[in-house]
Amino acid sequence: MIGSKRLSRRRFLNRSAAAVAAGVAAPMIIPSGVLAGPGKPGANDRVIIGFIGTGGRARQLMDQMPESGQIVAISDCYIKRMEETLKEKKANWKQYPDYRKMLDAEKLDAVVVATPDHGRVLPCIVCCQAGLDIFAEKPLTLTVAEGRVLVNAVRKYKRIFQVGSQQRTMEMNRYACELVRTGGLGKIQQVIAANYPGPRKYEGLPEEPIPEGDNWDAWCGQTPLLPFNKQLQFAWMQWRLYSGGEMTNWGAHGVDQIQWALGMDGTGPVEFWPVEPGPSGKVSMRYANGITVNFEAGDVPFGGARFIGEKGKITIDRNDFTAEPPELAKDAPERAVRQKWEGPGWISRPHIQNWLECIKTRKKPNADVEIGHRSISICHMANITRELGRKLQWNPEKEVFVGDDEANTYLDRPKRKGYELPKV
Repeated sequence: MIGSKRLSRRRFLNRSAAAVAAGVAAPMIIPSGVLAGPGKPGANDRVIIGFIGTGGRARQLMDQMPESGQIVAISDCYIKRMEETLKEKKANWKQYPDYRKMLDAEKLDAVVVATPDHGRVLPCIVCCQAGLDIFAEKPLTLTVAEGRVLVNAVRKYKRIFQVGSQQRTMEMNRYACELVRTGGLGKIQQVIAANYPGPRKYEGLPEEPIPEGDNWDAWCGQTPLLPFNKQLQFAWMQWRLYSGGEMTNWGAHGVDQIQWALGMDGTGPVEFWPVEPGPSGKVSMRYANGITVNFEAGDVPFGGARFIGEKGKITIDRNDFTAEPPELAKDAPERAVRQKWEGPGWISRPHIQNWLECIKTRKKPNADVEIGHRSISICHMANITRELGRKLQWNPEKEVFVGDDEANTYLDRPKRKGYELPKV
C-alpha cells in the first residue's frame, strides 16, 4: 500500500549498519557485486530507481543515468511503449502499467518522473508519500496552484527533489548567472527573452481506435476524457489541455536562467502585460526592483536570455554565453568545461549525478522543487496574460493575482474524478 511503513532498501542498509555498530552479529558472506570495483560503485552504493514514463525524454535520461544509479523497473500506461523501451535498451527491467503497483512491489530508493506535463504532479506527490526521492522533468507543472501543493508535499515528507533544469548544473551557466547577479554588468537596465509560442486551444479531432494496451483513461489523467486521436497523445505539447506550449517547454529553461541571474529564485515578478495580441503574442513583466523582462526577441537563445546593464551586456545560452565587451567575463571558466556536456548522452548526466549525491547527503539539489515551481509559474502567468489580454498584478508571496478574480481562476483547473491531488 502506498504510504505504508515498508522497509526500503536504503533504510534496510542503514539499519544493518546500525546493528553492526551496536554489536549485533552479521554473516560475513558478501554477494558478488555488492563491493565496489575500480570506477564502478558496488550495489550497496547505488540508488535503486524506477521510471514513471518511458517516452523519448525518459529514454534519454535512462541513457544518461550515472553508475551510481541503478534502474530496476519502469512504468507506463501504454504497454507497447514499455516493451519498445526494454528492446531498445536491451534491458530486463520489470514493467508496470500502473506506477502505484511499481511503488508497492519494488524496493526503490527514488524515481524519475518523465510523463507529459499534465500527468507529472500527481505521481510526484504519491512518490513523496511513499518516501521516495524524485527527479522530475520540466516543465514541472500544468498550473501554478498544483506547483505549490507539490512543494508543500516535498517539504512535508522531507524528500530530495531535482527538477530537470540541467543548466543549473552547467558551469558556464553558473558563471554567467553569477556575473549578472553579483553586479558584473552594473545595474541591470532590461532583460530580453525569446518570444516563446503558446499552446493552441483544442477544437476537436476525429475519433480513432485506441491502440491495444494503451490505457487512454490513465493517460488523460486530470484532463477531460476526450475521444482518442493519436495527435492528442503523441503531439500533446501543442494543446492547452496538456501543456503551455513552448512557453512552458523551452521557456522553462530560459525563465529559469532569468530567475537565477536576477537572484529571484524564491519569488517572482509583480506585473505582467501583453505587448501584442494572440496566444503567441509578445509579453512583458516587471519585478518589484523595477527590472523589466520583455519576451519579444527572435535572436535570443531559447535556453537563456540577454541581460543589458550599465557596463555592457551578456547573452546566456545553454552551456555557453557571450559578453560584450568580452572583458566583462575575463575570469570565465575555460571553454573546455563545456565538453563534459557535449558528448552523446551527456547533456543531463552531471545534473542527475548531483541529484544522486544529494540523496546520500540529504542536501538540496541544484534545481530544487521551489526553484522549478517559481520558474514555471512565470511561464504559466505569461500564457494567462496572453489569454486575458490585459495587465495583471501579481503577489509572489501569496501567489495570487491582485484584485482580479477572473485571472485567479486560471491558476488551477478542475481535475477529473480519480485524479485529484492528495491533500498535503
